[in-house]
Amino acid sequence: MLSPPVIRTASQPSFSQREFRASLAMFATGVTIVTARTPDGALIGLTANSFNSVSLNPPLVLWSLSQAASSMAALSSGSHYAINILAADQKALAERFASRIPDRWQDVSFTEGLHGVPLLTGAAATFECFNRSRYQEGDHVIFVGEVERCSHRAGAAPLLFHGGRFYTEHPL
Repeated sequence: MLSPPVIRTASQPSFSQREFRASLAMFATGVTIVTARTPDGALIGLTANSFNSVSLNPPLVLWSLSQAASSMAALSSGSHYAINILAADQKALAERFASRIPDRWQDVSFTEGLHGVPLLTGAAATFECFNRSRYQEGDHVIFVGEVERCSHRAGAAPLLFHGGRFYTEHPL
């Protein structure tokens, strides 16, 4: 007869939230802007560096968003969004969409992708996604998108983020 499975839980953290954030900042990431439209057509956009590939077949990507984000309701209920990987010359755009300014979209150049999602002009790559699934974990929601269309700008240098600062790539 099999024994019942042992339920295991993590130990309490031995570090502060500040130390955790500082340690996470040591992982260099690319920078993206996630874009979408509300049902009434309003533009949504936010800077995120929590982007990752999940699967090649089907083509899946993920990103995460704080549950407290003002755009959470629209992004959770919308059917589509785009992930725009920023190029090295788009630092100002990353800062703009990370800020709380009222009209982030003023004078921002974009085209409309599938289902009307905004695709930022000059992005190094774009992924147009069906909002396939969401998972609440801790104080964030993990979004998994099924990529319906993607494109990239060959040779574009990416914008990178590390230790609270922006960088460009430097081949070794």
